[in-house]
Amino acid sequence: MLLYMYMNQKRIYEDQESKIEYLTEKSVALESKLDSIKNVNFDLNYFTLLGNDNAMTYFENFGLEAGFMEELVTQHLYAQNEGSDDNPLVPYVGTEGVMKINKVRFLNHRWIIVDFTDGRNWGELILEYNLDENQDLTLKTIASLMYPPG
Repeated sequence: MLLYMYMNQKRIYEDQESKIEYLTEKSVALESKLDSIKNVNFDLNYFTLLGNDNAMTYFENFGLEAGFMEELVTQHLYAQNEGSDDNPLVPYVGTEGVMKINKVRFLNHRWIIVDFTDGRNWGELILEYNLDENQDLTLKTIASLMYPPG
């Protein structure tokens, strides 16, 4: 009986050691994968307003938060989608409907890239935005492209 208990405990111990080794290896692999994902995320956030200390400082010097500016400008862009006309910032006429802005990405404190569509045709714009001393927002399309219909 004592021999049986010893052998059983030894088997349990070896199983646990094997599981610990497996989980340790898995943990190391997952930590490596997490580091890789963090690096990719850092690269993706490089050209963003909230990932750019200089751009955020620009707004802070005027007493504004960068996140507030993103929200303000984004709401303004989407508000121009309202109605039955094309968004006035899109320099193309919709053929399958009206041109609407879908997605907005802030590159820094001055430029935005946006995606637009009429439901069939797609394109992108680079917009310049500025808030003047009266805190009036101005938007200007500085580049645009329309993808060929697919």
